[in-house]
Amino acid sequence: MNNTSCSEKWRPLWRRKTSCRGMHRSFSRERLVFVGLVLVLLAAMQGSLLLGKYPVSLDDYRQFTHLLISGQFDAARQQFATLYSVLFEIRLPRIIAAVVIGASLSVAGSTFQAMFVNPLVSPGILGVLAGSSFGAALGMVLQLPWLGVQVAAFVFGSLAVATAVLIAMLYRNSRSVIILILGGVISSALFTALLSVLKYSADPYDTLPAIVYWLMGSLSFSDKDTILLLAGPMLFSVVVLTLMAKYLNALSLGDEEAQSLGLNVRRIKAIAITLATLVSALCVVMAGVIGWIGLIIPHMARLLLGADNRKVLPASALIGALFLLVTDNLSRTLFVHEIPIGILTSLVGIPIFIIVLKNAREGFH
Repeated sequence: MNNTSCSEKWRPLWRRKTSCRGMHRSFSRERLVFVGLVLVLLAAMQGSLLLGKYPVSLDDYRQFTHLLISGQFDAARQQFATLYSVLFEIRLPRIIAAVVIGASLSVAGSTFQAMFVNPLVSPGILGVLAGSSFGAALGMVLQLPWLGVQVAAFVFGSLAVATAVLIAMLYRNSRSVIILILGGVISSALFTALLSVLKYSADPYDTLPAIVYWLMGSLSFSDKDTILLLAGPMLFSVVVLTLMAKYLNALSLGDEEAQSLGLNVRRIKAIAITLATLVSALCVVMAGVIGWIGLIIPHMARLLLGADNRKVLPASALIGALFLLVTDNLSRTLFVHEIPIGILTSLVGIPIFIIVLKNAREGFH
């Protein structure tokens, strides 16, 4: 294969001339980035098991792991009963929740940014976060059991997005993307106002503090049963959205160009919006409101790998999982009392966003 044929093959994707040698060097670098991210994430998950208020020494962890792997744990179950409870009942579910939520919010943010061709949108652009917040607060005011609060958060998050879509459908002759975003703004404002009404009328000594704490976000809400129930649909949606990356590349060229390539733009957008909304709502159900991840992580992925969504989406999943895991470790260990993780993601995310903001336009060129 000569350089000319190679560059012609890849020109529709990159819109620039390149050589086989250059592509090989690029592929090697990208492979190295992905392998590095996976290894760092696995190491961070292992290290997170040792962090917390209950001290776990490295020697105890090694001995404990050896007994589990060798099948000799039953003989020493009584000796390591507390350690088993701390690692598998408390810390491991929280680590899994951080990885799943971080990956889900990041992929949802990447999807919306690619679909709307706007690097400044986030998973809450269509009102799902405001709707889920109102639903959870309503469940708390009505004194529903925790499962009822989670169901209400999911239902009203989906309803908020449906409201944005219905508003956009009223203006079929207008530019659909702009109207859809405006519909999301209206929906967010509506459910934010309703949330304020609930907070105003809630019991200031009991219900109101619970609502405020939930809105700050915390992975302590994620128990083992919740993770077992929600992690499957969330990971499935993340995988499907990642497989749709080539269609998102086409959508980033504009609706008319995508249609000229033979794509059903309306169907692709409907599937992408549905799946991104699903994972965003389930993230709120699992851990409350955690902001900034879906906004800043896609930019970090583009800085590493360029604007091709086939690389941005899986890289966003890995970086987002690592980012939320590290942030949760900080929230558990920085002070005597745990800091709500939504506060830390904002404090850490704002300076990161300022740094990458100047590259936002370049990432979409």
